[in-house]
Amino acid sequence: MRMKWKKFRLSTTEAAEDIVVATLADCGIEGVEIVDKAPLTEEEKQQMFVDIPPQEQEDDGTAQLFFYLDPEEDHEPVLARVREELESLRQFMDIGSGAIDISETEDVDWINNWKQYFRQFTIDEDILVVPSWEEIREENRGKMILHIDPGTAFGTGMHETTQLCIRQLKKYVRPGCEILDVGTGSGILSIIACKLGAGHAVGTDLDPCAVPAVKENCEANGLTEQQMELLLGNLIDDAAVQERVGRERYDIVLANILADVLVPLMPAAAAAMKPGGVCILSGILEGQEPKVVSAAEHAGLELAEITHKGEWVGVTCRKPA
Repeated sequence: MRMKWKKFRLSTTEAAEDIVVATLADCGIEGVEIVDKAPLTEEEKQQMFVDIPPQEQEDDGTAQLFFYLDPEEDHEPVLARVREELESLRQFMDIGSGAIDISETEDVDWINNWKQYFRQFTIDEDILVVPSWEEIREENRGKMILHIDPGTAFGTGMHETTQLCIRQLKKYVRPGCEILDVGTGSGILSIIACKLGAGHAVGTDLDPCAVPAVKENCEANGLTEQQMELLLGNLIDDAAVQERVGRERYDIVLANILADVLVPLMPAAAAAMKPGGVCILSGILEGQEPKVVSAAEHAGLELAEITHKGEWVGVTCRKPA
């Protein structure tokens, strides 16, 4: 007997779809399907390795996000939180109607459906991201190889915010340095840092899905348990996690999260940094960087650099030596 799932459709805009998906992830909703009419770029077409038919429908700027929840669980608290977070987003950007429609669907392997769209691709021409089910093409040999299967944890490397962090890691990682990766997701940033020469990484995350994702991705990339460890919990206000993370221990603190989470994170992030260490922040929409910079400065950090990719911003700060 096939199980029925509750299927939810959230109406938003193309401009807001990335941040709304990230908001859903913060609410515990993974495996979101995005349907819009935005034309693919040439780079996106090359990454898909299939012939793309001509676009027949005019792009109207709207997007539909589909996700599934177990019908046997009480989904009202989750939806209430989603609606609350969507109303918060309205204060600084147009998210469209934000309406959520509910229907019922047959049991589908939606957790694994993303695999048909995830193909190997390069980041800045020198890093190749490869899922486990693909062979490395001959022309890509010689690049840094990163084997990533994100599963339901956030982080494939395709998103602009992740790439902003990776570019900063290339600048600041030094042999043997200590990394703290807040909101590690699939572990992609910690793994790249270790491949660039970092000696040890600690990841923190609220999502239990990060545990198997990090373990499998570390194994796929040859990292040992001594090179990367994962802590479940909230660094912002969980004293036990803060104690395990430690104080003034890390050369680099990473956080690729939303701006509204980065702001309260700054005191704990600054406390974990060594004097002279750097804090690499992303997940920030254009126009939100001033409040993130202000929070970092109030925590005793100094602005080192602001970077941009698309509509997203990266902020890098330094702790005075």
